Amino acid sequence: MAESNSERNVYLSTIPPEEAVARAKAALDRPELIRAQTIPAHEACGRVTASPIFARCSSPTFHAAAMDGIAVRSGDTFAAREGSPVTLAKGRGFTPVNTGHSLPEGMDAVVMIEHVEQVDENTVRVEAPAFPWQHVRRIGEDIVATELLLPQNHTLSAYDVGALLAAGIFEVPVWERVRITFIPTGDEVLNFLDKPTPGAGQVIESNSQVFRAIAASWGALPSWTPPVPDRPEALQAAVAQALADGAHVVVVGAGSSAGSKDFTRSTFEAFGEVLCHGISVMPGKPTVLGVTTDKFGGELRGRLAGQLAGRLLIGAPGYPVSAVVCLEDVLEPVVRWLMRQQSPGRQKIRARLARKTPSRPGMEEIVRLAVGRVGNGFVAAPLARGAGLITSLTRAQAVTRIPAQSEGLEQDADIEAELLVPLAGLDRVLVHIGSHDNILDLLANELMGLPEPLRLVSSHVGSMGGLTALKNGAALFAGCHLFDPETRDFNFPFLKKHLPGLDLVVLNLAIRHQGLIVAKGNPKGIHGVADLARPEVGFINRQRGAGTRILLDHHLAVAGIAPAQVRGYDREEFTHMAVAVNVLTGAADCGLGIFAAAKALGLDFAPLAHERYDLVIPAAYLDDPRIQTLRAVIETAAFQERMQALGGYETTLTGKVMQPGMGLGE
Repeated sequence: MAESNSERNVYLSTIPPEEAVARAKAALDRPELIRAQTIPAHEACGRVTASPIFARCSSPTFHAAAMDGIAVRSGDTFAAREGSPVTLAKGRGFTPVNTGHSLPEGMDAVVMIEHVEQVDENTVRVEAPAFPWQHVRRIGEDIVATELLLPQNHTLSAYDVGALLAAGIFEVPVWERVRITFIPTGDEVLNFLDKPTPGAGQVIESNSQVFRAIAASWGALPSWTPPVPDRPEALQAAVAQALADGAHVVVVGAGSSAGSKDFTRSTFEAFGEVLCHGISVMPGKPTVLGVTTDKFGGELRGRLAGQLAGRLLIGAPGYPVSAVVCLEDVLEPVVRWLMRQQSPGRQKIRARLARKTPSRPGMEEIVRLAVGRVGNGFVAAPLARGAGLITSLTRAQAVTRIPAQSEGLEQDADIEAELLVPLAGLDRVLVHIGSHDNILDLLANELMGLPEPLRLVSSHVGSMGGLTALKNGAALFAGCHLFDPETRDFNFPFLKKHLPGLDLVVLNLAIRHQGLIVAKGNPKGIHGVADLARPEVGFINRQRGAGTRILLDHHLAVAGIAPAQVRGYDREEFTHMAVAVNVLTGAADCGLGIFAAAKALGLDFAPLAHERYDLVIPAAYLDDPRIQTLRAVIETAAFQERMQALGGYETTLTGKVMQPGMGLGE
């Protein structure tokens, strides 16, 4: 039965994240919510001072020798000259001292031991005069008792801890850490602590641990609960318990969109006031903000009223990428404000966009990027943008923001990228744009295991997309496996046609086996391209420009089969593993791909062709240490053995520079 509109939540007017943050700050009584506490000074690194701190002791507390040598009265040395030394007697004229020793009474200078001539045990000579307080650390040179050591609302560093102890401060007043409780929701959500294996329609809960790590990096005190089922009374009870346990902020994970089982907004209304429902950024739109008041309804009035008003309530989206946007763009600014912290911000660079990135106008969009240095600048390749793709978080080096009024970004656009990693790390990134192959994952792991690790970032846009990236100077190398039926050669005819005049080196990675990936046992008896024309066979294709799709089109043409006769020809995936997963799950009966993908998922394979998978490298980058390291790894016997273990690869040409007409080397 269809749901009525009254049974579903309806978004209120979405507002920019900055306005959502402003509403939260305006609704919270910061002095009342976050109190001062006193903690040991040696445990205070990262905390924020709640009041000014004044030195109790001077540092140093005595006049101290700053060098090894002898302590003297400077006036006794004024007559010393080169060739006409002054002689001093031990006890009356000098006293031996080491660095840090208290200066003997009456002495006001130190002569370095290198400048002292030892006559005998009790007599020395010096040939240069010492000036008053030479090589002496005077009382209070660093810190003077009673002076302001650190101001209020100062985030304490490791160095500050040292200064506190040196000044005789052993306890410090700091602001409380913000206590945040994350409550995951959903009947389909499994507690990861149970180490479950999810069935159909189930997912393992992980957002709480992403939240916990992020919030801890702010200096907050995060905690989480087991997943709460999709029942209003269960969610109300969980929120009430989190508040009763002392949470300053309660974050409800999922349950904040427009579905009929999304109870976050109604729950927040039971505890107080909803400040906003929806922010104007994608991903992250289904964010809810609320604040508790003393006007709880029903049973909650007796349990909580009067003592837990003024707590922040956040409804975070369930998809991980959306949830992270909610945490970073809305919750973090509020939490840092509560703790009187300044956000460290992100370093920003200019980068060239590797490919066109369309966007829907009307809402700001955050796009995650793989970034590396190519030539004299940086290249940013957009990662997959699904809100549920947690791998886009793990693979990203930066993000960029597409303005709400924009329809997207063109290829080669000059963009501002906010770095998620240190800038220096981008010089250790290998940027690959081109065809997907499982060897790339193996290669990425191998490179990260080197004594000086390299990170391989790969944008899977197909062989033709890789050639376009090389033409535009947007990649260090491109994986390519384009077969030309006329010459029976690989890649070179396409390089000649599409990249004329470019000085390129073609390095073989492997000869690989392409064929039809089919379900285990091949229940539909799919053995060749002719079977794709059968109406009961559902196919999953690769994207336009992919070498695998070009190979398919060639074999369809040879067999006299029109693309329109293949059910599923227009359904596209971007990797061999994605094709294999479609077959594994029954979303398709077969797809063209490499044997390694079929083997990885325990599927059957109908061989179709052998092809050469090459790495196309601009000659200008051959001396780049990253490319030299890449070649060295590929050429090792150990790496080639690992390639062969994946299945469906031959390494007879691996690491060799190819020439036109070599084909498969036969």
